[in-house]
Amino acid sequence: MALTKNERRLRIKNRIRKVVSGTEARPRLAVYRSNKEIYAQIVDDVTGKTIVAASSRDKDIDTAKVNKTEAAALVGKALAEKALKAGVETIAFDRGGYLYHGRVKSLADGAREAGLKF
Repeated sequence: MALTKNERRLRIKNRIRKVVSGTEARPRLAVYRSNKEIYAQIVDDVTGKTIVAASSRDKDIDTAKVNKTEAAALVGKALAEKALKAGVETIAFDRGGYLYHGRVKSLADGAREAGLKF
């Protein structure tokens, strides 16, 4: 029985989530990547609250004429700036079952550049 690509990703995601959990001191940066857009949010799993979120659909990123990888880097920077304003400096990175490559890596690098530690 062959798994679909999405079923495989969800299995990997569940395996990651057993280990990576966000606390108040070190919240989790969760990434979701669709074919067109990329979304990221910083979550405190203890209270179940999203602290900050950013996506490639935000006005300033959506109007910039860039490719998807460059847009992911802009999302990472925007998320890091919002997080630093909210008082979050260190995070646990949750790649959501996606390979740490391409847009996911670009988002992480953008967040690191803007000052998040993980």
